[in-house]
Amino acid sequence: MEYVLASASPRRRELLRQIVTAFEVLPAEGEEEVNLSLFPEKMACALAEHKCDEVFEKRPNATVIGCDTIVVFDKEILGKPKDSADAERTLKRLSGKTHLVITGVCVRNRYMKAVDFDRTEVTFNTLSDEFIHNYVLSGSPLDKAGSYGIQDEGIVKQYYGSYTNVVGLPVTLTRKLLDKIRVDK
Repeated sequence: MEYVLASASPRRRELLRQIVTAFEVLPAEGEEEVNLSLFPEKMACALAEHKCDEVFEKRPNATVIGCDTIVVFDKEILGKPKDSADAERTLKRLSGKTHLVITGVCVRNRYMKAVDFDRTEVTFNTLSDEFIHNYVLSGSPLDKAGSYGIQDEGIVKQYYGSYTNVVGLPVTLTRKLLDKIRVDK
């Protein structure tokens, strides 16, 4: 079976290797349509499904894996930062507080499609302005939902749920969905 990851994220690639040894990377290129009327879990799933379906149209004989991660704080969706100033504002808002990270995952082959989500509660350390400024200067938060990586030192105080969900690909859920659509059972 041929697998395709519908994401350019190096972190997702690394996590998928824990489940599937050989796969192709073919990022979805279409515009993400965020429907703010949906519950965050449904939104993450819809975005993941959109990416998966777009890539599946190009690779209909493969098993395609699409995912999307969103951060929810005070009933607001925090996506990737627009720029460094936006990343600093987001990190200041999250400093010392708790938020949710939700990742929608969609897997599809020519026989079946399965979609689900994982949710992790994350609490930040209290971050100084200097720490935030230096962290943003490193460039690390600029391509991540919520403007941070759980793997980056000094950011996260504690979390409840899946670590790999916060990184961007919940490994246990993805394995479960791939098993669900497997043809050679």
